Amino acid sequence: MSADSVTPVVVRLKLSLLRNGLRQSSGRKAAYVASLVVVLLFAALQLLGLIALRGHPHALNVTVLLTAVLALGWAVMPLFFPGGDETLDPTRLVMLPLRPRPLVRALLAASLIGIGPLFTLTLLVGSVIATAHGAAAYVTGVVATVLALLVCVALARAVATANLRLLTSRRGRDLAVLSGLVIAVGAQVVNFGAQRLGSSGLATLDPAVDVLRWVPPASALGAVDSVSEGSYAVALAQLALSGLALAALLSYWQRTLTRLMTSPDGSTLQAAEPVRDKAGRSSGLGRLLPAGRTGTVMERSLRYVWRDPKTKAAWVTSLAIGLIVPVFNALQGTGSIYFACFAAGMLGIQMYNQFGQDTSAFWMVAMTISSTRDAYVELRGRALALLLITLPYTALVTVLTTALLGDWAALPEVLGLSFALLGAMLATGAWSSARFPYSIPQEGYKNVAPGQAGLAWISIFGGMVAAALLCAPVIALTIWLNVSSTGENWTWLLLPLGTAYGTLLTLAGLHLAAPRTAHHLPEILTAVSKT
Repeated sequence: MSADSVTPVVVRLKLSLLRNGLRQSSGRKAAYVASLVVVLLFAALQLLGLIALRGHPHALNVTVLLTAVLALGWAVMPLFFPGGDETLDPTRLVMLPLRPRPLVRALLAASLIGIGPLFTLTLLVGSVIATAHGAAAYVTGVVATVLALLVCVALARAVATANLRLLTSRRGRDLAVLSGLVIAVGAQVVNFGAQRLGSSGLATLDPAVDVLRWVPPASALGAVDSVSEGSYAVALAQLALSGLALAALLSYWQRTLTRLMTSPDGSTLQAAEPVRDKAGRSSGLGRLLPAGRTGTVMERSLRYVWRDPKTKAAWVTSLAIGLIVPVFNALQGTGSIYFACFAAGMLGIQMYNQFGQDTSAFWMVAMTISSTRDAYVELRGRALALLLITLPYTALVTVLTTALLGDWAALPEVLGLSFALLGAMLATGAWSSARFPYSIPQEGYKNVAPGQAGLAWISIFGGMVAAALLCAPVIALTIWLNVSSTGENWTWLLLPLGTAYGTLLTLAGLHLAAPRTAHHLPEILTAVSKT
């Protein structure tokens, strides 16, 4: 195959794979069409907004910053969504007689097909319209748009190729778990920044834009503004920077592609087994846990948190949201110290469906349970493993929120409320795990097996409502102490009372769930083994 014929073949291959993928199921086609419609509508709104900026004295601040954010997004998306473009995995072409340079050109052309490039192109065109003034500026804008789009796509492909071994391994799939954290934190940062800009104006971005307009690919958009002002030499230098960045990315991509397709894959080497002591516990954290079944169950649960992708995703999301909601509201001046209880609620959800994370491997756990006592120790170990993380984290979020708001007098009562809520969540979580177990598919993004969505809703939302009702006495006492004329001096009692109440609720929930677990092991195994 000649070098000139590689590009059209790869482009047609990309189109065929996309078309055949949509033919696999109506659900996949509907999801693709829905995502395309949403992206196009959002891009159209952004385009209209950028056009409305035309003539604004600080329009360049928006366009340059937007281009830099787009490039950053293209660079990090392959790390968090490694399976987003499986059709262009270069290792699938390793057995074909293809040279690296024409292959890079072909893959670059094929990468321009998709929703992402169309969205980026729309925003770049809007940015050019917002900043260009005069025929020369529009001609420069065409060159700048092409350069910026190629730099973004080449950056994404270079990053993906350089990290392909990592992204296709278990560690790479675990890295994708952080996408939820990045998106949640990024959304709050954008919201916080937008509020600050709304109050101070776009002029505050001038120092950052003065630097970014010389950083590719934002320098290409900076060249459009420079031509509009008559600074042709500056514009030529800015375009040259983007051109050099594109050439450097293509050269780096070609080198990493050559190394990837000619070097052996060592990702299948077996990892060393953990060293264990005479009691069978692994070294490290395992030595600090209690001996016997309790320590074994705690270590197994903590390993699920660290190693299982679905469990890790749930924990990362809960930890992030539990911190983001109270802290960002406090930073924006609209928060309340009672928002700190949100952390306890988000982390307490992890107690629900404890056996679902075992999937079909639950049979090994079931073989070790022969009495109600065994079931109680099993559930207790799982609850203690959860408390190792949730207790200090809840306290940290509460103290941090209190420090941001400066309301230290309310710290004891909020801690007491948080611990009472956490205890109620553990109690209802243990009971619902035994009463409403459901399966968690290991493949794909679904967290509930088909046909079990009702069980999941009943388990989680019914348990949350029950936990709120169980906390009613502590909530009522908190309200009474705050509205009473002399009660403010006794609000500190809510810390020991809330802690004791949460402990009693947890123990009661474990004792109620243990008989149900011991007597319905086959039913639980059947429920968590569905695919």
